[in-house]
Amino acid sequence: MSESDSKVPNKPPKTKPDFSRRGFLKGVGISGGVLSTGVLEPVAEAESTAKVDGPGAVPITLNINGKAHKLEVEPRVTLCDALRNRLEITAAKRVCDRGTCGACTVIINGKAVYSCTTLAIDAQGKRIETLEGFSTPAHPHAITKAFLDHDAEQCGYCTPGFVVAAKAFLDHTPNPTEADLKTGLGGNLCRCGTYMGIRKAVMQAAKEMKSAKVAKGTAHA
Repeated sequence: MSESDSKVPNKPPKTKPDFSRRGFLKGVGISGGVLSTGVLEPVAEAESTAKVDGPGAVPITLNINGKAHKLEVEPRVTLCDALRNRLEITAAKRVCDRGTCGACTVIINGKAVYSCTTLAIDAQGKRIETLEGFSTPAHPHAITKAFLDHDAEQCGYCTPGFVVAAKAFLDHTPNPTEADLKTGLGGNLCRCGTYMGIRKAVMQAAKEMKSAKVAKGTAHA
């Protein structure tokens, strides 16, 4: 035996392990990147039978300002984009597109909602109200008039969203306090900083709306 042979011990032959990652994956099966086991099979069956819309355009019907609008949109289209780009209802503005500024606010089933984070397909069967539905140049709403009276708008990008949010707020809180206003309109941002004018405008509108309601009740008495 040579000197080099004496320094190298005999190595046992390599044996293939009984367990391998390839064998495991093949055993449990992989479909679409998800492990398919006996536990998950009922869920997979349920998902396979569920109705799937898209990815192409699908027909939907939106109830906007009391009128039914039929259109075709891809499931990924937001309500804001459907209103502006497909129906020419443009009061709701797409500004931040992240659900933080409130410029796209609409009212859905009586609640203020960001239309930039609401899918148009999910708004079906719900009552959608935009600024065009309750305030027009010919017949401005009390909130719109109050905004003008108190210079509550500057650049104007946030104004439609604030007016819509204020209406939804006053519909539920007809006698607000200053603290109520700060909380109730906290989901809308004004980059020009006209918050004082906005709050004064909403307080004035609340009084006028209350007076109009009382006068209407008296007239019907």
